[in-house]
Formats: sequence, C-alpha cells, structure tokens
Amino acid sequence: MRLAIASCRSLPAWEKDDLPLLQALRDGGAEVEVVAWDDEGVRWGVFDACLIRTTWDYWDDGEGGDRREEFVAWTERVGAATRLFNPAPIIRWNTHKRYLRELERAGARLAPTLWLAQGSRIDLAETLRERGWGDAFIKPQVGACARGTLRFKADEAGTAAAQAHLDSYLAQEDMLLQPYLRLVETEGETSLIFFDGAFSHAVQKIPVPGDYRVQDDFGASDRPAEVSAEQIAAAGALVEAAGGEHAPLLYARVDMMRDDEGEWVLGELEAVEPSLFFRHDPAAAGRLAAALLRRVGRAAP
Repeated sequence: MRLAIASCRSLPAWEKDDLPLLQALRDGGAEVEVVAWDDEGVRWGVFDACLIRTTWDYWDDGEGGDRREEFVAWTERVGAATRLFNPAPIIRWNTHKRYLRELERAGARLAPTLWLAQGSRIDLAETLRERGWGDAFIKPQVGACARGTLRFKADEAGTAAAQAHLDSYLAQEDMLLQPYLRLVETEGETSLIFFDGAFSHAVQKIPVPGDYRVQDDFGASDRPAEVSAEQIAAAGALVEAAGGEHAPLLYARVDMMRDDEGEWVLGELEAVEPSLFFRHDPAAAGRLAAALLRRVGRAAP
C-alpha cells in the first residue's frame, strides 16, 4: 500500500507532531511519502490514497489573499486520481466558515455572529451599540492560524482602528464580527478529536497571558483535557452532521470554548488540516493509522 501525506513547502522545522502517525502507518505495512500539495511533479494516481495533513499555506498567498480556490481545485483533481481523505466536497465546504451556519441549523451553539460579505460595509460603532456588545472580535471567513483576526475595545480609538481593519479586509474577502469571549484568555479552547466517527482524545489550548490566540505559533500551550460524556456526544453529533453523505469522516477536530455565561459554544469544526495533537495520547496516531489502513484496504482489489 502506497500513501501520500499532503503537506506544504514551508512546513516549520519544529513541526514534529505527525511523526508518530507516519511511523504507525509504516508499522502497518504502508509505504509513506510526504509531499507538498502544490508540487506539480507529483503523480497522485500512483498512490492508493492521499491523506491531507499539514497543508498550512492554502489560506495565505503571501500578498494578503488566500489560495482557497486553488487548493479546492487540487483536492478535486486528487480525488479523481486516488482516494482522498477527507474527500474534496468536505474540503470545499469546510474551508469557508459559512459551514458554521449549517452546523448551527444542525444544533450547534455559536457565539452571536454577524456575517459580512465581501464588498459590504457596516458602521462598527453603530452596530455595537445596536447589539449591546462591548469588546468585539473580527475574523476572516477563510483563514487559519489567527490570520486577519482582531480583538478590539469598543471605545472610540479601538472602534476606529477596527473599522479601518474591517474595511480593508472586506474589500477583498468575507468577514465575521462577534462579541469577544473573555474566558478564552484564561481557559482557551478545548479540542475534541475524532477518528472514523469515534472520539479519540481531547486537548486544552491556552494562550499566553493577555492573548486570545491558542496556536503554538504565538506561544500558546496545550495539554490533555478531560471532557464530559455530554461534550463528547454533542461534538460527535456535529462531526456526523458535518460528514453528511461522507460520514463518518476519517478525522475531525471540534474546537469548543465557553462564552461569558459559561456555556459551551462551537468555535470551529476542522476537517481539512487540523493539528491532531498526537503528542498528548500515545495511542492516538495508531488509531488514525488503523482507520486509514482499514479504509484503503477495503478498496484494494
């Protein structure tokens, strides 16, 4: 069995978390090759399957835009040449945050959100007054690793700076506006990770003091987390809803946080290239490897 692991050309040298997964796949008898997704020299059809992992540059073209359409087109080509996990329709759906609106209709609880289309304009000061929001948060609808995000105070200076930030981004892409959830600074996010529809493990990601960004790129820390049966069931239902006709998804990560009332809300459901934090569960890499090998093995002649 020959497997491609899709990565990127500029993967940081410190990124080692997937090494246990690569080893588990090799221990399972697979030949594994890590390749950049946008390497035009790769012949994807020679692989029995392709697993998307650290394709962390599709959301930033280096010039203030994103490569989402290029990336989605790539998934469609690869999906036509071999088995792709997760499949191309899921990737298209999950790379634009409008998917959260569909999950909200499926029962997810979100923070109050104002969805802003590219080319639109709102008066932030007036909007915050109308909605009774204090500090607020701006985020692109395509992106990762906190790109284009902004936490701001609802005072005159903070709102003016945020208005300029929002106007600049709305000229190029869709954005969203939410009230700022203060507990993220002390509690961070809790990520529940699922393989083949089954819960695997959970991780708590905590930003440095005073920050809101939970990515280790910004110095955040992470550790194993204990989650309740109710949290697992709720997150599992969202993973199933996200998969639709493709359920169960081979892998998914559900990021939850608590709002100012202490209620859990959905931040993201990541089904494209999430960090899976194998370092916090020695058996987790083996679970994903076994699930992938089972799926590819079933398709073998």
